[in-house]
Amino acid sequence: MVPEDIIKRQIKHVLKGTDFDLGRKYEGKVRDNYSIDQKRIIVTTDRISAFDRVLCEIPFKGQVINQTAAFWFNKTRHIVENHLIDVPDPNILVAKECCLIPVEMVVRGFLTGVTTTSVWHHYSQGLRNFCGNSLPDGLKKNEALPYPIITPSTKAPKGGHDESVSAEEILRRKLVDENIYQEMEQIALALFKFGSELAATNNLILVDSKYEFGLYEGQVVLIDEIHTPDSSRFWIKDTYRDRFLRGEEPEKLDKEFVRGWLANRGFRGEGPIPHIPDSIRIEAARRYITAYEMITASSFEAQNEDVLQRIKRRLENYCSN
Repeated sequence: MVPEDIIKRQIKHVLKGTDFDLGRKYEGKVRDNYSIDQKRIIVTTDRISAFDRVLCEIPFKGQVINQTAAFWFNKTRHIVENHLIDVPDPNILVAKECCLIPVEMVVRGFLTGVTTTSVWHHYSQGLRNFCGNSLPDGLKKNEALPYPIITPSTKAPKGGHDESVSAEEILRRKLVDENIYQEMEQIALALFKFGSELAATNNLILVDSKYEFGLYEGQVVLIDEIHTPDSSRFWIKDTYRDRFLRGEEPEKLDKEFVRGWLANRGFRGEGPIPHIPDSIRIEAARRYITAYEMITASSFEAQNEDVLQRIKRRLENYCSN
């Protein structure tokens, strides 16, 4: 585990963003994307988002997310091809330029969440149908669902809000071809099953996850990220049952920690973002790093350095070759 003093010192070096002369740029909530020569250079920053808002920066977060995604991209090629080409820097992923399919496939294995779009929020309000999935009565918060369900979400433009809808609504709006959608469903469930089984061997529960897809030469490919602490919820497995029976929240290793901290202060996306103190940023970084080490069963290499300057050097070298 990375010592807390290293995490604390890295706060002054967090990667807030980039502005490179590398062709057409698109800036997402967390990633800066550069399209050049039929490739996409994706820089994962240290920005953290929740409730569709960019909140602040977390030390080492970009490195955790990028390296975790690369780990899973390499582990899941037997299920679906993905856009990964190379990882020339801990915060950089070079990918195939794909045509985005504007639908996120969200697979949920547990009844949980703190946002107003979460399955738990709807269930606690008495609703028993969520995105076309019928849910039984009598379930408690953080309880396992009878089986994993798919709750698709539309991909909103930057600054907009994603919308959870049913498969029928996705097809009615003609957001994706029906055959492609069915293929995405099958792939998403297979990825979730594989991820859950691998996570379980490392004392983790894969609670839920979102998957994004694109088309490359007419083939459905996995893009963006996979099974990272940003795109998925992870709980500690061996303490889950006892904490659930006591009515306590699970031990969480994802950005739900920050979401929950904000929600407890009345912030759910509207109005000014509360100041997030360094102590919360450090704890969030610790959880991200722990998630990486448990998921990959390897040590996280953390160095106190100017991430932006390191990336500039690596990109200059990569692009000159």
